[in-house]
Amino acid sequence: MKATSWDSRLVVRADDRNLVGHAGIVLLRRVADRVGLATALSAVLPRGAGPGWRDRGMALVQMACAITLGATSVLETEQLQYHWRTLFPNPVSDSTLRRVLEAVDGPMAARIERVRAATRRVVWTWLALRPTGFPWISVCGRELSGWYVLDLDATVVTCTSRKERAAGTFKGTFGHHPLGAWVANTRECVVMLLRPGNAAANDVADHRTVLAAALRQLALPLWSKLLIRIDGAAFSHALLDHLQSLTTSRRRVRWVTGWAIHTADEAAIARLPEKVWTAALRQDGEVHEITGPDGDMVSYQVAELTGVRDLAGWPEGTRLIVRRVKPSRRDTKKLTAFEKATGWRYQIVATNIPDHRGLSGVPASGQVWFVDALYRDHAEVEDRVKAIKRVGLGLLPSKSWQINTAWVLAATIAADIDAWTRLLLLHDEPELAIAEPQTIRAKLYHLPARLTSHARTRTLHLDRTWPWSAAFTTAWNHTTNLPLVT
Repeated sequence: MKATSWDSRLVVRADDRNLVGHAGIVLLRRVADRVGLATALSAVLPRGAGPGWRDRGMALVQMACAITLGATSVLETEQLQYHWRTLFPNPVSDSTLRRVLEAVDGPMAARIERVRAATRRVVWTWLALRPTGFPWISVCGRELSGWYVLDLDATVVTCTSRKERAAGTFKGTFGHHPLGAWVANTRECVVMLLRPGNAAANDVADHRTVLAAALRQLALPLWSKLLIRIDGAAFSHALLDHLQSLTTSRRRVRWVTGWAIHTADEAAIARLPEKVWTAALRQDGEVHEITGPDGDMVSYQVAELTGVRDLAGWPEGTRLIVRRVKPSRRDTKKLTAFEKATGWRYQIVATNIPDHRGLSGVPASGQVWFVDALYRDHAEVEDRVKAIKRVGLGLLPSKSWQINTAWVLAATIAADIDAWTRLLLLHDEPELAIAEPQTIRAKLYHLPARLTSHARTRTLHLDRTWPWSAAFTTAWNHTTNLPLVT
């Protein structure tokens, strides 16, 4: 068979040395070391004595880095370490890594969570000291300066075997149904609660557990301002009452949640005069329009429902904002009789943001179009869910509930390290800072390199023609400017 031009006389051998696959490990490990995470984990995890004892904290950090780079099991975590053996000799075996996970019981998980919270406080302090300051989100062109935004959402993790507490889910699949919390400002996953597959989407106890754990993770200053966003799973008296109770003398809490529409809500909507409806806005501040069934441009419209709907028994200050849009063809089967009669599809948002004051420091944030846009911005949490499912959560590696719970905790540590690497090292590379896991792996983390030693200096050589080699070296230089937390 005639050879093609490119492979003429090409020979492949696996006989070279000092090659580093996935060179991005140096960025992840350097960040974990600089912020003090590795040292703190070593201090709280079990210690032993003897020539063969491996530092459990460093092993957990190595596991988290491997998960960030794409490991989906304990065995893959061990195998990936052989790509870094010239940098980190003596890879940790899969059996040792499994023992690390087995050691993470309830009290140990609580100590690890305290380490994560202390480390996050360091990172947030560094972010606040940057020239650009702490990252505040923007809605409708308005910056929510001073407001920390917490998003809650649940997802389904499917499995094909009889893992402990796996069950049928509300989507008709089989697996688990974890509930997590993300900081919208920094894109950090601060809490991930592993739950059985048949856990209710609106379980109040689970939401309270996640909220309590999230508040312990947030490095909020005194007199802080916190905004909590949840989808329709928050529709219950108990959960809204709990959200209302989170406000203290030193913390102001506002919330925006979904609201399930019942006949009483439809009756209230029917009483709204046509003149109260106003155009909804996109996140860029422009009128939100779509092409209607007849090919004409139709605007999304919003209106205040608070004074029409009886809200007796709900938290004081609760407001309802209703949104309507012409239904698409795929929505036809889901329409209620009321929606079919009016020709509109409706959605209601509940909030405790005052209409006259709004969010302090944010102009016009009490207006109905702003509250509607603020709630719709919560949809970005879906991207955060997809991201962490590609960073460890998408496949639970064991049949044991305890090991899977520890693996989920390791996945959140991996998400922390990844988020902190982006925040601290890639702030001048906006495309990489917000890239999907597969993208940043392909461009930065999975970059091959060669390690050489000369005059007591080790050098990691990257391909000069790689388009993102300059971004890599710049990120490494940024790590040298980070203070070392001990």
